[in-house]
Formats: sequence, structure tokens, C-alpha cells
Amino acid sequence: MINAGTTVVQADTPAPPVRLPRRRGIELALIVLAVLLSVYGYCGVGLAKNGTVPPGAAGYGAGLGVLALVAHIAVRLRAPCADPLLLPIGVLLNGVGLVLIYRLDLETPGDRAAPTQLVWSTLGISLFIVVVLLLRDHRVLTRYAYVCVAGAMALLILPIFFPAVNGARIWIRIAGFSIQPGEFAKVLLAVFFAAYLAANRNALAYAGRRVWRLQLPTGRVLGPIVAVWLLSVGVLILERDLGTSLLFFGLFVVLLYVATGRTGWIAVGLLLASLGAVAVGRLEPHVHSRVEDWLHPFASIEAGQGPNQLAQSLFSFAAGGILGTGLGLGHSVLIGFAAKSDFILATAGEELGLAGLAAIFLLYALLVERGYRAGLALRDPFGRLLAVGLSSIVALQVFVIAGGVTGLIPLTGMAMPFLAQGGSSVVTNWAIVALLIRVSDSARNQYDGEVGP
Repeated sequence: MINAGTTVVQADTPAPPVRLPRRRGIELALIVLAVLLSVYGYCGVGLAKNGTVPPGAAGYGAGLGVLALVAHIAVRLRAPCADPLLLPIGVLLNGVGLVLIYRLDLETPGDRAAPTQLVWSTLGISLFIVVVLLLRDHRVLTRYAYVCVAGAMALLILPIFFPAVNGARIWIRIAGFSIQPGEFAKVLLAVFFAAYLAANRNALAYAGRRVWRLQLPTGRVLGPIVAVWLLSVGVLILERDLGTSLLFFGLFVVLLYVATGRTGWIAVGLLLASLGAVAVGRLEPHVHSRVEDWLHPFASIEAGQGPNQLAQSLFSFAAGGILGTGLGLGHSVLIGFAAKSDFILATAGEELGLAGLAAIFLLYALLVERGYRAGLALRDPFGRLLAVGLSSIVALQVFVIAGGVTGLIPLTGMAMPFLAQGGSSVVTNWAIVALLIRVSDSARNQYDGEVGP
């Protein structure tokens, strides 16, 4: 506008902030799809085995649907900006696990595990709801870092005083009730590692002595966390729980790399893991036998003793082919007592085929990717490390179990997240999903209202 020889420029009014879409409707639609797929699988098993729809199909679908709906409402109320894929993925994996366990129960009528697993799933989703409702800010957990590490050490030590099961002291059994404390300890250690490394990340990355291409932190900074890691891994080796010890080692190396940005820690971790695996594989008889089975999976057949578990697993994958035999139409009972733990993947591979197994692995990969995405978007170091640590727990566990049952690495005897029978495992994994929900909500909420149209 021109007035008396003076030019006045009217400034553009700033664009009003726009709230980011909440995407809770997408989450609800995906949850409905996950429940329907689980019920479809449940009915498919009954039709394949008995020619009729299982009498409990309606109750199973209603129970899973109500639990998922209540969890969705909790997320809608307390974490409206959370990632819409995390909860549906958890519901679908848990539902598929219940279907596979029910399918295996039909081969062992006197030992039914699906009802118990449904109870544990209810407890797990209930814990998910409690965490989402009560934990308003994930940064509160930094106040309890040392409480978490003390609790983790106590949980890891307790099974030493109880009898071994299948060669490992990882269970606490009292009056027919059993839990696996190491499952809860891994979440507590992830919180401690994330809090400690976030508080000391600068000293870890830039202080200390440089050896070759690796910047070694001072002992005062690195010493406490190394001591905790060595103590936890040492206890697990004494208990012959080598799968969990490998998980803790991988978690420690990954978080150390993320905190410092030094790729040398990955090389050091791989070197130490290789040396430790060779030493334990040669000196520990229980582990040595698993290494021999891994190197020679068909030796028992050649000796006239029949196929061992790994050989049966490989036969199941081969029988499944690309599309599988169909739910309820395989011979998964051949795997024996371990079919409902790490070897549950053999059931999935045989009856769902390579296509179904790939879909399950993609669900795990998507769960891990969304956790990493939330961590990368966060501005606070603790939240970033916590999200990466929790996601890495799932990724490492899936790799170790899948590698064992497919013959890629020796067997370790861990439980497949959400799929395998195990109350401690399913409850812990729901706690991991709840924490990722909280972190993803914070990651997206920090940008809410900052973007114009």
C-alpha cells in the first residue's frame, strides 16, 4: 500500500499451527483386522482337525477383541499421538501364538497350554494398560535406574536356588506355579543401560585413551556398566541360560554404539562374542552337545537313533514349502516337548509355509522398525536409547531363535516373542510394547502444533 510517498509493506500473518493427525481410527481398524485374522486361524484349525468350528471360537474372539479394545481406549486417552501400528502388531502376534498353541494342544489332549496362555495374555495386556495409563512421561524412569539394576540382579540370581529344567536353571517353580525371572530382568537392564549411557554419553564418546581406531572411555565412567554386564552374563552362564546371556551382550553393545556413535564397539562386540562362543562351546558339555547337533544335524539318523529336534525342525520347514500344508494339517507333534517354545516356528513353517513365515518375520521387523523410528525422532537421549534398547531386545531374540531352529546358529532355548508358550515372556513383551507406545507418543507429541499448513 502506497501513502504520501511512503511504501508500507503489510507483513504476512503467520500460518496457524496445525495439530498432527492422531491416527487412532487407523489403529482401531487394524486391531479389528488382527482379531478377525486370529479368529479365522482358530476356526481353520478346528475345521482341519475335526471338521467343525471349535465350540470356543466365539468366546476366544470376544475375549481377544475386548482386551484389544480396552488397550486401544487406554492409548486413545493417554497416548493419542502414539504410533498406530505397535498395538495392532502385538495383538496379531499374540493371537497367532494362541492359534498355534491351540493347534499343538490338539496333538497332546492331556497337556493343554492354550487356556493358560490366554490367561497370561490377559495379564500382559492388563500390564500394558496400566503402563500406558500411569506412566505419563518415560523420562521418569531415569530416577529408578539403580533400583532397576538391583531388581534385575535379584531376578537373575533367584533361579540358582531352584532345580534345573532341561539342563538350565532359569525357572522358579513353587506349588505348580512357574515364572522365568530373566524375562523381566531384560527390561529392567534396558532401562538401566539407557539411563546410565544417556547420563555419561559425552564422557564415553570423547574422554579416555585412543587405542588404534577406538576411543576407550575412562575406567571410572565405563567401569560400573561393564561390571553390571559381566555380573549378569556370568550369572546366566552359571545357570546355563546362554540365549539370554547372548541377548544381554548384544543389548549392551548396541546401546554402547548408539550412545557413543563409535562403530569400533560393534567390531569389538563381534570379536568378544565369537571368542566367548568358541570357549563356552568347547568347555560346557550342555552347549557342546548343541554345537555338535548344529554341525551334524543328521548324525543321529545316520547312527540309527532317529532324527533329533533340529533335524525334525528342518524336515518340517521342507515339508511346508512355499504355501504350507495348512493349519492343522502338518506333523508338528514330531518336534516333541520343545514344540511350544523355540520350535513353535517349525509349526508355523510347516503349516503356513515360507509365505506365512515371511509374514510373521515382517511383523517382527515392522515392530522393531517403528521402535527405532520413535527413538530417532526423540530429542532426549534417554528416550532414544530406551526405544533402541527395547526394540533391539525383540530383534535379537527373534534372530537367535529363528537362527537356531533353521540351523543358522546353535540352539539356545529361548521363547519366541508373543508366539511361544510362556507366561513370563508374553507379559514382558506386552510391557515392551507399552513402553514403545509411550516413547512414540512423546516423539510425535513434541512436534505437535509446530507445523503450519
